Amino acid sequence: MADRQPSRAAVFLDRDGVINEERGYVHRPQDFVLLPGVLAGLQELRHAGLPLVVVTNQAGIARGLYGVDDYLALTEHMRLQLRAAGITLAGVYCCPHHPTEGIGRWKCDCACRKPQPGLLQAAAADLGLDLAASFLVGDKASDIAAGRAAGLRGCVLVESGHPVSDADRRSADRCEPGLLQAAHWIAARSAPLPGRPASRPASRSSASRSSATLQSLH
Repeated sequence: MADRQPSRAAVFLDRDGVINEERGYVHRPQDFVLLPGVLAGLQELRHAGLPLVVVTNQAGIARGLYGVDDYLALTEHMRLQLRAAGITLAGVYCCPHHPTEGIGRWKCDCACRKPQPGLLQAAAADLGLDLAASFLVGDKASDIAAGRAAGLRGCVLVESGHPVSDADRRSADRCEPGLLQAAHWIAARSAPLPGRPASRPASRSSASRSSATLQSLH
């Protein structure tokens, strides 16, 4: 069996309100609009050698507002838009559950819905990521709480999505207007911690594993 690659630092990103406009249960390609500065911010993070992993709560699936196929189609649409700008995602992980409003099998008190750290932990296990050296960018306190629970190095709150309170700001290591400014802050702090290896781009096998994670929602 081949030796496992050393763990790498990464950046975990919420989707709606961080990458694209927050429009409420976005599930159609025509409603997916990238926020200003997102492409430049993601490119900066990739140039810093940091794999990019999207971690998103998708309660619209649980509520029956759209299906898994709709989510997968939108995810592919997002990947293609980013790929056209030279940006490849190492993984996309979602929680389709809701503890009280879910329908059928989607109604459960799971370990993957943020503020729980399950999505980040699953990505770290699949992709060989070092959580203690990694960062998160989110637009809600639940994103920051997930990063804290996972033991991340830094959590950045952005004001490009949901309204942000003073308490939300205090919960984060940094508060920025959007992803581009968050990328500046992270890139300036992305040097490896003492005794830890530098980050390397995700392999093809890692990308295929993240696709398999999406397919498992069926």
